[in-house]
Amino acid sequence: MRRGAWVALALTPLLGVLGFGAAKTWAVAKELVDPPFYRAQPLVRVEGTYRDLAAGQDGDPGGTWSSEAAGDLQVWRFKRPLPTPGVVLLLHGFGDDRWGTSPALKWFPGLDATIFTYRRRDDAMRAGGPVPPVTFGALESQEVVRVVHHLEAMGIPRQRVLLLGRSLGASVGLLALADLEREERGPLAGIIWEGAPASSRSFAERLVRGPKDRLWHVLAPPIGAASSALAGRLGSYDPARTDLLSRTAGPILETPSLCFVATQDRLAPPDIQRSLAARFRSSQKIEVATWHLHCAEALGSGYTQAIQAAVDRWFPAEAAPK
Repeated sequence: MRRGAWVALALTPLLGVLGFGAAKTWAVAKELVDPPFYRAQPLVRVEGTYRDLAAGQDGDPGGTWSSEAAGDLQVWRFKRPLPTPGVVLLLHGFGDDRWGTSPALKWFPGLDATIFTYRRRDDAMRAGGPVPPVTFGALESQEVVRVVHHLEAMGIPRQRVLLLGRSLGASVGLLALADLEREERGPLAGIIWEGAPASSRSFAERLVRGPKDRLWHVLAPPIGAASSALAGRLGSYDPARTDLLSRTAGPILETPSLCFVATQDRLAPPDIQRSLAARFRSSQKIEVATWHLHCAEALGSGYTQAIQAAVDRWFPAEAAPK
């Protein structure tokens, strides 16, 4: 065999690894900016879900929906039939929208609610036009800040606003909260969060790893880093702006926190959740031996009870307007 053939044979495994890395990097980067499993629901289905929530059931009093513009965002507000002490801002997760997270308002029967879709991606998808990329919290968190400012302008002080976020919604909420507290205009009523990915880079690496460890996962860190960087270029954002530990660094957070930690979570590392929970002056941490986004299922009624106990602490009954 000629020398060139031996060299080509020797390089084949390396070329295979490089080819696999390049293909995986592109696939993960595309998933970060445009989740392949997300499809905006038809408006008739969204409106049907909203009607069901407005009617109320199983002890939930229901309420009345209205919508309004907050700059270029479309904000939906849910008003309970009786005065409440505050409002919960529901933040949806990765590959979701306002419809997908709207049923969570049933965990807060004594509060009004506000909801919106980041970057109006659902509207853009239904219209068949260009769909804004997911920026993994870099731009979405700025929209949350704008909605809180909008609520303040409507007469709802931030001390009466509660954030709820799960998965990417938790990351978005924490990033927004850190920015809001830097304004030095006081804390929010509280934040309830679960399964916050540490950063786009961390999430990308864990997407590569999948549900169980394999020998080739030695490639996951460099592929995750490359995927995050490529996603940043595709989505026109700085991946460093998605890093929770760096973005929440600084003064201790004054907004009280309730955190559910899924101890078997591979997408939102439990050690990161614990480190983030420690950055609050007042923080309750509930650890559950389960996987990503399964805390409610694992705890059953205990999940709702923990949320409602936190709401009772943060919104005393006498705080409700007469």
